[in-house]
Amino acid sequence: MDAGVAVGGGRRDPVETDPDLYRLLWENEDVRVLEYWDDPGQETTVHDHPNSVLIALSDFHRRLSIDGHGRDVELGYGTAQWLPAQSHSGKNIGTTRTHTILVELKNSRANRPAATPGPE
Repeated sequence: MDAGVAVGGGRRDPVETDPDLYRLLWENEDVRVLEYWDDPGQETTVHDHPNSVLIALSDFHRRLSIDGHGRDVELGYGTAQWLPAQSHSGKNIGTTRTHTILVELKNSRANRPAATPGPE
């Protein structure tokens, strides 16, 4: 399932692994801002995120998975959520389009992957 593209220290960049779903909005030396869209049933390949803040611009229901372990996540429109560093693939298991903004923290002191995918 891992069709990721390794970048910077082996990191699988979602903008590279899923360019039809992720778009780079802005970047500097400390943060990177990504926009994400998908439709019901769409899936991502395995990719990595550093510590991030996720902002839901729509209600959504997703299954996040890594190494055969999955977690269903539901977030409502306008929710802002901490997302610890992690690797995962995702699938829109809801009935609506997903639209989010991810603010990735490049220089966070604890950018080690979490044991469980999804927001805390």
